[in-house]
Amino acid sequence: MMNSTLPGPKPRIAVVFGGRSSEHAISCVSAGSVLRAIDRSRYDVVPIGIAVDGRWVLAADEPDRLAINAGVLPEVDPSGSAVVLGADPTARALVLSAPGEVPGELGRVDAVFPVLHGPYGEDGTIQGLLELAGVPYVGSGVLSSAASMDKAAMKVMLAGAGLPIGPYLVIADREWPLPNLPAAEAEAALAGLVDRVRASMAMPVFVKPARAGSSVGITKVKAWDDLVPAIAVARTHDPKVVVEQAVPGREIECGVLEAVDGRDIETSVCGEIVVHGAHEFYDFEAKYLSDGASLPGDKTELVVPADLPPVVATRVATMARAAFRALGCEGFARVDFFVDADGAVTVNEVNTIPGFTPASMFPLMWAATGVDYPALVDRLIGSALRKRPGLR
Repeated sequence: MMNSTLPGPKPRIAVVFGGRSSEHAISCVSAGSVLRAIDRSRYDVVPIGIAVDGRWVLAADEPDRLAINAGVLPEVDPSGSAVVLGADPTARALVLSAPGEVPGELGRVDAVFPVLHGPYGEDGTIQGLLELAGVPYVGSGVLSSAASMDKAAMKVMLAGAGLPIGPYLVIADREWPLPNLPAAEAEAALAGLVDRVRASMAMPVFVKPARAGSSVGITKVKAWDDLVPAIAVARTHDPKVVVEQAVPGREIECGVLEAVDGRDIETSVCGEIVVHGAHEFYDFEAKYLSDGASLPGDKTELVVPADLPPVVATRVATMARAAFRALGCEGFARVDFFVDADGAVTVNEVNTIPGFTPASMFPLMWAATGVDYPALVDRLIGSALRKRPGLR
């Protein structure tokens, strides 16, 4: 990464984080790491927090405030000055907007680094806003962000590209019994849902909100009597639910990064997630709180590089590139897989804004590949500054 000061005005980068999703806190943690890593000799930085109620505020440029502290998750302080992104694509301006006061110009923004996880950020919504405002940004565009966030749409596109995925079913909101239905009708509708899943899958299954991440709202179900309660839990996060057949195998991940020229894509070494203790899968607590968990013996290992035969590692990398292209991704992504004992590979998910703390799998895999965290952040900003807004 270059360390010399750029001639003339430095590019102005807005780091946007927080958001209205259930992954608000994890977005804050990732953003703190990004703010800490950006080379201030090369870029001016404007931290923009999105509060849990959706308000945009000018945030303090203090990364330590955004860390998990003694198990307490961080949150955007909604009392900051309100910020509005102007809709004029020729201006690319941020405006301070306080009630009863004349709006104040905060200045032009050259690119946005959206460090947002989940709905209203990772799902194409902020990408669409930035396209309307004519502001370049880090990462995938509207369609690929939306499709990758929606597990049902993602699976259709991956399967359409010939990539192997596990069996799944989608339970739409209209299939869930209305609360005012007579008890007998509601019970019959729920029994029908169970029968539909039972006809195509065997236990165990995973029940997931279709458009959430960080393992929020996910339940591993091992008995048919537990299926309906698990769907109800998932529905607290998203009215659209995906039920997936559990795929046996190791959890393997691979990072994808656009090449410096913006035309080719590169893959990192593979990483493996190994969960010990009481956690049956890589759930929210195992991801973010396992070192302070009350459950005895809990431990999550991120093994980088993963111990895979070279032919299997090559297969994973090839499929990661194919998944990236199939979904039309840009900038970067993390692709998650299952690898069974025979070396067969199944694509699980594509994450267009993966966890971005220095201890997250995506930066760890790239560090092991030779791109350290500051260089990774710098490279992503550089790719955004080269990107033209609009149709590409």
